[in-house]
Amino acid sequence: MRPISEEDLTARARIRDAAMALFAERGVKAATIRGIAEAAGVSPGLVQHHFGTKEELRQACDAYVLSYVREQVAVGITGHNLEDPAYIENVHRSAPPLMHYLGRALVDGSPGAAAMFDELVNVTEQHLSSDGRSEADHRARATVLTAMKLGITVLHDHVSRALGTDLYGPQGALRVGKAQLDLIQPEFLGRELFEQARTGLEKLEGNR
Repeated sequence: MRPISEEDLTARARIRDAAMALFAERGVKAATIRGIAEAAGVSPGLVQHHFGTKEELRQACDAYVLSYVREQVAVGITGHNLEDPAYIENVHRSAPPLMHYLGRALVDGSPGAAAMFDELVNVTEQHLSSDGRSEADHRARATVLTAMKLGITVLHDHVSRALGTDLYGPQGALRVGKAQLDLIQPEFLGRELFEQARTGLEKLEGNR
């Protein structure tokens, strides 16, 4: 088997990114291998060479988004970087195409989207269960909070229209982030995590 060249990796990433954009815009059923190839600037044969079928390409997109979500949770929450404006800027820059894809995948019922939802619930439950409230139904709290936050992603077009600015643009993301902190009690997230998130947003706003 020949080694994977840098050119192959670049083409594979372009195809994956083009697929995510078209899947988000049209849904998996309406998107075609030919359309994805055209958007990526490659031949349909190269798409099939790298990914095989359209379903396998969707699975690759799901896996990529899930990996991204895991990484951001690890760096932002576990790594205590929520107050770092550079981390927030990076998320605001890198997340939009993935979140567009995730929003459509959640509506379309992608198996990967279900896995992402479940993993976010699990991570949230682990965090909430550390608050010492043994009487609380942490699973229910985590499930509802995850659904509320992902609801913004699913309804991003409506949220953007109501705000008068793109949810995933710098101003829209900042406004939504601050609004979420205004609506969630610090004790619910944990005072330390809440303060880190608020400090990060304040620093980011001050830099603009």
